[in-house]
Amino acid sequence: MAYLLDVPTSVDPRGTLSVVDGLLPFDIRRAFYLYDVSSRRGEHRQKVTTQALIALRGAIEVFCDDGTTAETFLLDSPRKCLVVPPDDYRWMDGFKEDSILLILSSHSYDPDDTVWEAWR
Repeated sequence: MAYLLDVPTSVDPRGTLSVVDGLLPFDIRRAFYLYDVSSRRGEHRQKVTTQALIALRGAIEVFCDDGTTAETFLLDSPRKCLVVPPDDYRWMDGFKEDSILLILSSHSYDPDDTVWEAWR
């Protein structure tokens, strides 16, 4: 099941620095981000890819369901990182205006890794 991690963050008079180095349970192979989102995204699961989601700006609701447990997570700070294992069916919704969602993946893009089955 998906779970939240706290991103180590330092604050000083110059600003705020958050670091993902060594935080994730996988090596990052791909990074992409979503913005100017006007409708639900995701609605799938992966076969092998684990992903980590961070709201760099704004707030995003992320629904996850591993077939046993379903939970909605609110990503409303760049200090929160949601790790989503491959078997979790997920969608992202409720993007607030100007939201930016960064997604870090354990594998490079492979269309055969995505399962677009109907939600359980």
